[in-house]
Amino acid sequence: MSLEAGILQPLHMEQLYSAPAVDTVDQQPVPSSEPPDPKTCSPREYLEYYIFPVLLPGLAELLHQAKKEKCFEEKRTKFIASDFLTEWLYNKNPKRKDESFTEFFSIPFVQDWLKDHPRPPIPLSLLLSEEEASMIIQSFWRGYRVRCNSEIQELRQWQKKLREERNINKVVKAFWRKQEVK
Repeated sequence: MSLEAGILQPLHMEQLYSAPAVDTVDQQPVPSSEPPDPKTCSPREYLEYYIFPVLLPGLAELLHQAKKEKCFEEKRTKFIASDFLTEWLYNKNPKRKDESFTEFFSIPFVQDWLKDHPRPPIPLSLLLSEEEASMIIQSFWRGYRVRCNSEIQELRQWQKKLREERNINKVVKAFWRKQEVK
């Protein structure tokens, strides 16, 4: 169902559940030809005509994206469902139908919110793929094993002693001062 068609047609609870739900809210039949006035209609009518036709396709798309991001297979992921749904609803807004796609962090009200409430950075463990993480771990391990070698230890001790004796930081600063003068 398209977004525009969904707004014009009521969403009945029978479409959502196989068994009809028992409803204690007013049971007045709603004419399907024209939507009710949003300021005077009942909460149920407002939900059926104005909220659900827009929100339910967004939630369905959210579930598809969560499946692509493997959220149902892994304990932790970088996928943030509320961010995805915010971006989707903002871009599918009928008032913006002629405008181009906008990334989540480019949405004006999101930028305003993040100025006052900055987010912590996403942990590196969530940003790296398994292959990238394994390469980093393996390179660290190889470096550690090489540094444990007695010849390498001797070289490192000699370099440390040389740095302390010559005060290499002052030598480097003096060198660059001379270069700047030239």
